[in-house]
Amino acid sequence: MKDKARLLIVDDSVESLELIDTQLDNKYHTSLVTSLSEARKKLLNNRYHIAIVDLVLPGENGLDLIRELSTDHPYTAVIAISGQASIEAAVMAMKLGAAEFLVKPLSNPDLINIMVEKTLQAQWLLEENRRLSAMLRKELDTDLIIGNSVPIQSIIQKLKKIAGLDTLALITGETGVGKSVFAELIHRNSPRRGEKFVSVNCGSLTETLLESLLFGHKRGAFTDANRDKIGYFQEANGGTLFLDEITETSLAFQVKLLKVLETGVYRAVGSDEDTRTDTRIIAASNKDIEALVKEGLFREDLYYRLNVINLHIPPLRERKDDIRVLASSFVQEFCDKYNKAELKISPGVMSLLLNYNWKGNIRELRNALEHAVIMAENKVVQPEDLPESVSGTSGSTEVFVEIDNASWAQARDAFSKHYIQNLLAKTGGNVLRAAAMAEITRENFYKKCTKLGINWRKYRKSSDNDNGGEI
Repeated sequence: MKDKARLLIVDDSVESLELIDTQLDNKYHTSLVTSLSEARKKLLNNRYHIAIVDLVLPGENGLDLIRELSTDHPYTAVIAISGQASIEAAVMAMKLGAAEFLVKPLSNPDLINIMVEKTLQAQWLLEENRRLSAMLRKELDTDLIIGNSVPIQSIIQKLKKIAGLDTLALITGETGVGKSVFAELIHRNSPRRGEKFVSVNCGSLTETLLESLLFGHKRGAFTDANRDKIGYFQEANGGTLFLDEITETSLAFQVKLLKVLETGVYRAVGSDEDTRTDTRIIAASNKDIEALVKEGLFREDLYYRLNVINLHIPPLRERKDDIRVLASSFVQEFCDKYNKAELKISPGVMSLLLNYNWKGNIRELRNALEHAVIMAENKVVQPEDLPESVSGTSGSTEVFVEIDNASWAQARDAFSKHYIQNLLAKTGGNVLRAAAMAEITRENFYKKCTKLGINWRKYRKSSDNDNGGEI
């Protein structure tokens, strides 16, 4: 059973504080304060799961505290509340990292409870992801973040069993699911972990070049063979050789590979001498290998030889529980890479990530978040920071993700934001053309951009003139 969550509630009105505390019905440990200075003192010695912050305080601005929480207490979620704040203030609160925004008076006790519970579930899920990921790294001696969904945990259990067995393995799954990561995990946790792990993508090489790379060649074996060269089998001797996209190889090459697997010997190109190899082979493919065998495009005997152990990695759309931990990991990775301060992922962005189809799987997710980190201007990744294909600004219907359980005003603004972003994307940031397409004046278009927190300059093409693409 989970311990009671800790909530910090900041409101200048004692009456409002007591009302919220009563509505929460003693389900949480609550700290009630009436000023930002009191809140800061509480935060010095306590960790809170949620901070409920009134934006309008006498002589103070609740946005300042939200900004500090985002920077100094990134694992404290924020629910912003106000009876006076403007739409701009609400938008800014969300940009700074607030998970929810509520309008006072909070007359419906169910609403605050629903919002708190929803936010806590997201917080606990992130904490569980971090805990399981740390445990996974410790148990499997790896710093490769994979995920902790039920399908992946099942694969991890299988991986732990097979890693210590010195046998062939075949990994299958769509492009981008992380087949090479799992191959390296097997190597890292095998008796061969002290030796080399060598990876080669068979699909990108001609048959002649692939043979030369794997088996090596003798001087004069072919044009430009000016010296003897060892192959990957020799380089990986004692270790592991990962053959990615094995189904892209020719039938002639498959015969030669099968012989190596059966005899443990090979010949360098241009040599008449056998060389013995002690190398574990892990192969991978994104194709239906059994179908290829039936079509005569892949040797049946090689398939059965490789398929001693089969590890199938499901696509990301079938294990969406992994998206949160992967997204957090990638954002941290790219913040470090580009020397940016820590970024949080806004609820709107996480909704988009969880509902996107991810045809390119983990690789596409990683690329999308690298783009988002580069584009982010605040301390929170926003939907407009994502590539258009993911954010929905290219005309997709993912706008509906953000209006689930929203009020009429929130739904209207969500649609308006996506509509305007789509126009800006289509026109390359040409405000005059975008306004004409929307059948409103340019001045009105600017006002809507400001109201909805849209930076139209982001959509300008590099070839635009000094007028910023406005005309």
